[in-house]
Amino acid sequence: MPLDLANYRPKAKEAVKAFWGNRAAAIKKQMEAGKIDAGARGAVTAGKNMDGFLVIVNDIVRKNGLSRASICLTKKVVTLPGFFRPTKQWDILVLNGKRLVAAIEMKSQVGSFGNNFNNRSEEAIGTAVDLLTAYREGALGDQPKPFIGWLMMIEDSEDSRRPVRERSPHFPVFKEFQNCSYSERYNILCQRLVKENLYTASALLTSPQTAVDTGEYRELSDLTSLKTFLSSLAGHVATEAATNPESK
Repeated sequence: MPLDLANYRPKAKEAVKAFWGNRAAAIKKQMEAGKIDAGARGAVTAGKNMDGFLVIVNDIVRKNGLSRASICLTKKVVTLPGFFRPTKQWDILVLNGKRLVAAIEMKSQVGSFGNNFNNRSEEAIGTAVDLLTAYREGALGDQPKPFIGWLMMIEDSEDSRRPVRERSPHFPVFKEFQNCSYSERYNILCQRLVKENLYTASALLTSPQTAVDTGEYRELSDLTSLKTFLSSLAGHVATEAATNPESK
């Protein structure tokens, strides 16, 4: 039976429109409340920017055999045990009965690339290592390894596309990072997160602020495309549904 990708393309465009629209609305609300010094932080703390992509994940799960799966989104129910720390809150969890099917993080970055790229990288790596180690040590019980996903959307702008020079006074930087833009760095990060088996799938989308009207977005490689990410998720869900139909 073929995988069902839930007609994701138009939904992805709507998700991008919502991303930029929600950011603009959050900043406007901050300004109207007299908090104009908050700048773009108001958009970041609003917490609704990536909700359109959560809808796509929900549809993928429902259409590939787990129509009754529990899809957890709120803070009280997205917490998993860690190994290096007690717990970690994820953006979305998918459970089939008591089995964890998927844990997904959805992040974004608009501007401030120089300040935040390393933080996002360390967060992505640390989050995966923590969960995988906890899984290995039995924190999730006796079950197959869950789908672990990391979806990132960044602003497509002159700053994100401009080559950046790195200084490493003692040892050379890997050549692929030399004169590499922040968009390219994120793409390398996402590729290596998958190749090093830290994540089942990792996607990178870039989008300009003008996409609030068009839903325009760009992908930088097949490995980090949204289609690859969703196909991997759909396959994992279908396997879970086939091997554990009693929990559907």
